[in-house]
Amino acid sequence: MKILNYTLASLLAISLVSCKKDGKTDGKTAGKAQDSLTAKKDSVVIPEVHKEYYGIYTGEFAGMEKMTDDSDGSEFETNVYKRISLKINRITKDSVYGQSIVNGNQRPVRGVFNESSKLFVLDEPGNDKTDGRFEVKLAGDSMTGKWNAFNKTAVKAPLKTIKLTKKEFVYNPNFMLNPDSELVDWSNPKDFVEKYTDSEGKTESYTTSKNRVASDAVFKLNASKQKLTEKEIKNLRKLDLEIIKNSVFARHGYSFKKETYRYFFEQTDWYIPVSGNVDKELSPLEKENVALLNRFIKYAEDKYDSFGR
Repeated sequence: MKILNYTLASLLAISLVSCKKDGKTDGKTAGKAQDSLTAKKDSVVIPEVHKEYYGIYTGEFAGMEKMTDDSDGSEFETNVYKRISLKINRITKDSVYGQSIVNGNQRPVRGVFNESSKLFVLDEPGNDKTDGRFEVKLAGDSMTGKWNAFNKTAVKAPLKTIKLTKKEFVYNPNFMLNPDSELVDWSNPKDFVEKYTDSEGKTESYTTSKNRVASDAVFKLNASKQKLTEKEIKNLRKLDLEIIKNSVFARHGYSFKKETYRYFFEQTDWYIPVSGNVDKELSPLEKENVALLNRFIKYAEDKYDSFGR
């Protein structure tokens, strides 16, 4: 009898423990289910609209800037043209998300799209002195409009006009500079002292400004397709090496901060700045060639010449 009672008591205890375990598990399951429902409710995906307008629009970014005449020091205004890319990444009923890329500066933009007027109003964050508002109207695959700086005194041209065309970015290792490209670095002139001897044998010294100039080697060597050798590049000018190296980054859509490189690649019809960092996009061959070029750039010399510009 005692054995029976003990057995019944043991079974009862086991049953109670089992019920507690089951109850605890049910509670967890119920809690997870509730959390799941709440999560679904809180993370409702907002439908996207007008996906046909997504993409990269690139073209002119122009504004009047004050310049100084080197001959007499007088100031004048001229229209300065730059290349800009405006990326439209996402459009919903209430918001538009994208990026602006100009002068190597990549900024997020957010705003609205008016469906009836086809007008985008997009603001950069405002925490950079060069931020502003885009107001561009869509017509087919083109955008035209203006950009206004938030800080009117922080930029040379607080009001700029915009003319953009939708283009699909494509990486192509065959892309090269045009053979008729101007191979002069206008951004970094250097002064040299020259001597002049007249017909009477009198010698005078004068200072002249010269610019770096590249050679035709930049049209022949492609660091995205061929493995470069030291023999091929050891006698090249520094500017040659820089152009061959940066052609790799240009093919991947890198947005250059240096005006020199922007000038060379904006002469092509294939260069579309899409990113401020493309390091991860480089192929093993390209990485190897870039490393080799960097070694030689460090010690290479430039050729300077005088130009009537």
